[in-house]
Amino acid sequence: MLGMDEKIRIFKALGNETRFLIFKNVFTGGYTCSIDNDKPYNERLAQTTCVATIAKNFTFSLPTISKHLKELKDANIITMTKRGNKIYIEPNELIIKDLSECFSTLVENFSATQQVL
Repeated sequence: MLGMDEKIRIFKALGNETRFLIFKNVFTGGYTCSIDNDKPYNERLAQTTCVATIAKNFTFSLPTISKHLKELKDANIITMTKRGNKIYIEPNELIIKDLSECFSTLVENFSATQQVL
């Protein structure tokens, strides 16, 4: 379960419009990087996107994209794996599920207090 500091770090990271758009792209638009066929198949990497693929969807420079990705990684809502000269990125599903549960609890508590009133 996420602690308060972790939740704040996530919301701060996603509070920046550019980072939010990059995260949304990673979460919904990825899974398009090619995997080197000469290397052993790794199912995990086959379901990720890479920095260059993300950059194609934005007008920001690659260093700017990388800086924002670092912030998202530091907030623990994405994971990054380096393989060769590419960095593969994917959403951190466990953290996102924990965050989703947090919102579900908020909604349930709000609904319960509304029924009392």
